[in-house]
Amino acid sequence: MPRPVLLDPQTLLAGYAAGFFPMADGQGTIRWYTADPRGIIPLDTFHVPRTLRSLINRPPQKGGFEVRIDHDFEATMRACQEDRREGTWINEEMIAAYVRLHRLGLAHSVEAWKGGRLAGGLYGVSLGAAFFGESMFHRQRDASKVALVHLVRRLRERGYQLLDTQTTTAHLRRFGCIEIPAEQYLSKLQAALRKECRW
Repeated sequence: MPRPVLLDPQTLLAGYAAGFFPMADGQGTIRWYTADPRGIIPLDTFHVPRTLRSLINRPPQKGGFEVRIDHDFEATMRACQEDRREGTWINEEMIAAYVRLHRLGLAHSVEAWKGGRLAGGLYGVSLGAAFFGESMFHRQRDASKVALVHLVRRLRERGYQLLDTQTTTAHLRRFGCIEIPAEQYLSKLQAALRKECRW
């Protein structure tokens, strides 16, 4: 049975470090969850679909996206909330908690902008050499995919070891997302937490 969650930064980070993640249920109660098997994207085998490659580095003036890091974290999280209109697991309490983490430099967003508007993006939590991807959204085609590619580039450049996706989806599998047993995930997590990376 999932347990109710306190959303102060210390408790949130302790939960992530132990392999858990929080979600709100239909009544708004936030609880800890885990997954077995666990979804991860191995950074060394990340795959960019061929149909996306030409778009990644296309400049905004030629139809591409402008990628911004931590430009508007709260707007990104709220867009993820809106993207899951029915039965969303992101409530106001969670938004407030993650905005606090963001202000502490521990929660981050990768955003794709077009024409001065937020077109897509993702957010998650950075701890040690692990990044815990929480949610992504798009308002324009391929915007969230571009954000994901830029996230992985950043993680690789800065020596991260683990990109946690919690579960797998058909969408994430196109990028090389795999499932591993929870025991193996926890081993990778503990190794990543022993290393310090700068976001």
